[in-house]
Amino acid sequence: MVSLKKKGAGQALLSLTGAGGSYSFAGLGGADYELKADYEILSSGVKVLRVSDPGENLAIDLTVAAPIQFQEIAARAGLHFVLRNGETGHAYQPEIMLGGVAALDYNNDGCMDIFFTNGAALPSLRKTGPEFYNRLYRNNCDSTFTDVTEKAGLAGEGYSMGAAAADYDNDGFVDIFVAGVYRNTLYHNRGDGTFEDVTDNAGLGTPDPEYGKLWSTSAGWFDADNDGYLDLFISNYVSWQPGGDDCTDRGKPYYCHPRVYKPLPNQLFHNNHDGTFTDVSAASGIRQSPGKGMGVAFGDFNGDGLTDIFVANDSIPNFLFQNLGGGRFKEIGVHAGVAYAAHGKAVAGMGADFRDFDDDGRDDIVLDGIYFDTFPLYRNVGQPGFFVDETAASGLAAATRDLTGWSLGMYDFDNDGHKDLFFANSHFPGSEPYAHSDAAIPNHVLRNLANGRFVDVSIGAGRDFQIPALYHGAAFADFDNDGRLDVAVTALNSAVRLFRNISPAAGHWIALRLVGTRSNRDGLGAKVRLTLPSDAAQYNHATTSVGYASSSEPLVRFGLGPYEAASEIDIRWPSGIVQTLRNITGGRVLVVQEPAAAGRPPS
Repeated sequence: MVSLKKKGAGQALLSLTGAGGSYSFAGLGGADYELKADYEILSSGVKVLRVSDPGENLAIDLTVAAPIQFQEIAARAGLHFVLRNGETGHAYQPEIMLGGVAALDYNNDGCMDIFFTNGAALPSLRKTGPEFYNRLYRNNCDSTFTDVTEKAGLAGEGYSMGAAAADYDNDGFVDIFVAGVYRNTLYHNRGDGTFEDVTDNAGLGTPDPEYGKLWSTSAGWFDADNDGYLDLFISNYVSWQPGGDDCTDRGKPYYCHPRVYKPLPNQLFHNNHDGTFTDVSAASGIRQSPGKGMGVAFGDFNGDGLTDIFVANDSIPNFLFQNLGGGRFKEIGVHAGVAYAAHGKAVAGMGADFRDFDDDGRDDIVLDGIYFDTFPLYRNVGQPGFFVDETAASGLAAATRDLTGWSLGMYDFDNDGHKDLFFANSHFPGSEPYAHSDAAIPNHVLRNLANGRFVDVSIGAGRDFQIPALYHGAAFADFDNDGRLDVAVTALNSAVRLFRNISPAAGHWIALRLVGTRSNRDGLGAKVRLTLPSDAAQYNHATTSVGYASSSEPLVRFGLGPYEAASEIDIRWPSGIVQTLRNITGGRVLVVQEPAAAGRPPS
């Protein structure tokens, strides 16, 4: 209902409960009026409108966007995974850091499956029973899942943290890399429903010559040199030893601040095209910048066709590794304006996404952090500085000040043509007196208003969405193939949540499943521009590295709003080939194979 009354009056002049739209009112006279809107349990603020001329007409747009809504269906869908952190009361640091999840189609049936990483006993870092197994759930293509962990051979070993899924050997089957504490594992998909541990044979099992075994939190696949094969970036956290945690708070064991630990270098492994990798961390320049790495995301911030790397660091400046070509990277976070928040301090960076939120053709960066950090949003404005902090101007500062975020994703959840934001949230146990909140809190979703601003619409996202938990990892995919993006979210020592997107009145959509020929088979790094019949353009790119310690669907997805088709889609493949599609009907996943020769380049 929308009410309009004279300022200070007790009774409204009019109340409207009909359909949305634009309305015009005449003869109101010179006065101040107050406009307020209510929808179900939601209530707007009061907007003051001034009518200075007695003869002036007052025009009001009462168009109300349909809510973004989710329904939690994990148990009924057969997902019975519980994330176990092996807590003992000693406050071992890994207890609050795990939870990665991956969305992938491991058997190529067109339905996205789910892989969960899991913890282990502490301080041994051993999976002492099935309760600590990593788990693979096959999507039965009927909104249910089946646990196929044992058959697939993916129970794993050690204390697992993150997952990264992609087809690294271009054989048509998606593989899985698992990051963990002192143990990383590469699983090769045999194509028969089973996986093989090829870590040592692939050259990924050798301890670091200076630091020994490393604690890895996240990883991501990308083609660093556009040679058609995916390379591997590993985000490493801190130098930690079991039993070295001796921090206390109020006389009790408490999780240490990251400043207690020494930083570690991240790693880059080049794909040799034969199933093996070469550590090029030092030669590439990546190793020269030790950090406390959390989430990793890929984009092309300067539009040169080379994929750049953003790393969210925990309580130290973030990294932006500019791809210089020729196998070299340069860390430019401070110069580019993404190392610090607007208040001049580093945040406790967790997850990150590296996408164009305002559709100006330039990749932007969003990350989350701990309570009172606020979650930074860096808008890419091009040279010379590239990024400006839009956290306050976009509305994120106000919406996220009291939150601690882990994984996140920038996706169009209502298919209106604008990318929204999803944050998987929880404070860490023991922080309640400082966060002024329980550690378990709900997730949040922010709608993109298409004017550079976001608004928190979490309260209208459904009853299930209000349930608090210690949420951590999040994988984004359309698990039921209805065109609306769903989210699988892990929670510490609690059952997984599968938030099915049930947003009413969602717009039309299209998703591209890219198949590279000269480029890597998944098409990761391909940049896509979609043009609507209105001539408005949208931009996206292919990546699975989203959020914190997690991996999402490889599809390039667009909301079309009221349009059933796109006028044009331009794809710039990592190989440099440009492909143009015209008059493409939406409402489907379109498989696009990279051509042998370039089509008309985008203007």
